[in-house]
Amino acid sequence: MEPLKRRPLVVVQAEPEPSAAPVVPVSRSLCFGRAVGHHGEVFQGVVRDSQGRLHRALSSLPCPGLRSEATFHVGSGKGIVVYPAWKKKARYAAQLALEWAGRTDVGGYLEVSSDIPPGWGLGSSTSDVTAALRAVFSSLELQVEDRVVARLAVKAETACDSSIFDQSAVLFAHREGEVLEEFGGPMPECEVLGFNTDEEGDGVDTLEFSPARYGAQEIDTFAELIVLLRRAIREQDVRLLGQVSSTCARINQAYLPKPHFEQLEAVVERVGSVGLQVAHSGTVVGLLFDPRDAEMNSRLERAREELARLGFSKTWRFSTTQVEPLRFED
Repeated sequence: MEPLKRRPLVVVQAEPEPSAAPVVPVSRSLCFGRAVGHHGEVFQGVVRDSQGRLHRALSSLPCPGLRSEATFHVGSGKGIVVYPAWKKKARYAAQLALEWAGRTDVGGYLEVSSDIPPGWGLGSSTSDVTAALRAVFSSLELQVEDRVVARLAVKAETACDSSIFDQSAVLFAHREGEVLEEFGGPMPECEVLGFNTDEEGDGVDTLEFSPARYGAQEIDTFAELIVLLRRAIREQDVRLLGQVSSTCARINQAYLPKPHFEQLEAVVERVGSVGLQVAHSGTVVGLLFDPRDAEMNSRLERAREELARLGFSKTWRFSTTQVEPLRFED
């Protein structure tokens, strides 16, 4: 994958902002951090480690066309000012980064921009937090491993996404900040037709959302799905990936149901999609397609028509390897 290029971003605002940005502290340096979003999960559940301990874990579906960017001006005094002011998780993350580095003697001004709608399940909070952490570490001229960034991100927002590890697929304990398994390669490339099942676009407040309480049979199923996911990544088999994501999406119906789910499963069958994937703590859904399929474009168009009949007329299309901005107007 080509390295991400910095580009102007649109700030997604959750509430009205002041007419002008706060005064910037006296700056000794200005540094930049960036993080990509995702499009929900291909796997989310509970898994056992080699000692038999249970962990909540996930693997996110990459969406590098979504991202957050942060700049951090190191100030001469303590305390951190963030703009927009409602990006409180990013501000707390910047504070945690300074504490981790032993630099509680300084503060600064943090500015965050993003093109990721909050509450949809696209990783907006994790991207903001990760970008903020990286910006602070850059300002301190520190090279910090992603595993450290992940642990700090969990402290900043209770749970975070595996999109922090954007170079390789991982099984990530999202409430512990620990990588349970590195799969040794990227997710298989797939074309995605996405849409939001929430007509109002309000999304889900992840802090208010209670984690699923899976039963023993579901946990056994998750163990089988991890075997399939491991193979899908090793063989770069998008159809196996679709099988994993579809099964996880159906299990999720008991905990955060998506409307018209049975009809969506039928659409997958009729148009020849390789699978269905959902945001397990959000409102977006994606139909997965094999980019090597000669009939992919016609399958996508038929899927758009089917979705419109179900009331999902606003869709978007992207590849899991594209770095161009994802637009939601499609």
